[in-house]
Amino acid sequence: MAVESTGDLVGLELPAVTLPDASGELHQVKEDGHRATLVAFVCNHCPYVQHIEKALGVLCSTFAAQGVRTLAVVSNDVAQYPEDDRDGMIAQINRAGWEFLYLQDADQQFARALGAVCTPDFFLFDHNFTLTYRGAFDRSSPKNGEPISGDLLEAAIRHTLAGQEVPRPHRPAMGCGIKWLPGMEPEAQ
Repeated sequence: MAVESTGDLVGLELPAVTLPDASGELHQVKEDGHRATLVAFVCNHCPYVQHIEKALGVLCSTFAAQGVRTLAVVSNDVAQYPEDDRDGMIAQINRAGWEFLYLQDADQQFARALGAVCTPDFFLFDHNFTLTYRGAFDRSSPKNGEPISGDLLEAAIRHTLAGQEVPRPHRPAMGCGIKWLPGMEPEAQ
């Protein structure tokens, strides 16, 4: 069953956390020197993520040259979903052609801090690490027939880079629910 993101979180500050990539190397989520930071909660097994993963890679490559740092994050319980563990992360990077960091949030604290609920779920922060957009990639889903365009996320990035407010309401992200560790399920928002 599909899950939609909820709540207007604009203004939320990006937490300062350190997460490992698929090879175990640690990375700071908050890193100075970027015009914007995009955090994309994703996973290898989700059909909603697979539906857009190549287009996401292209979009993020385009904006990397303009100072947008992209971080993909998997927060799923890999004991329940082993295809989302490090081998699956590497397979997804290769399949999708991603050139950005793919990090693992094994204890799910980062997902909880941001209020992430599904894959994909997009959080865009400006150069001051303040959330400007939380929402969908575009209007497409694996079965609705809408074209994959990335237009909603692209518009949000363009507004953020221009120092403008992203027009609201933001279309909620929709996808598979994050697979929470036992006892980690967030309270209803």
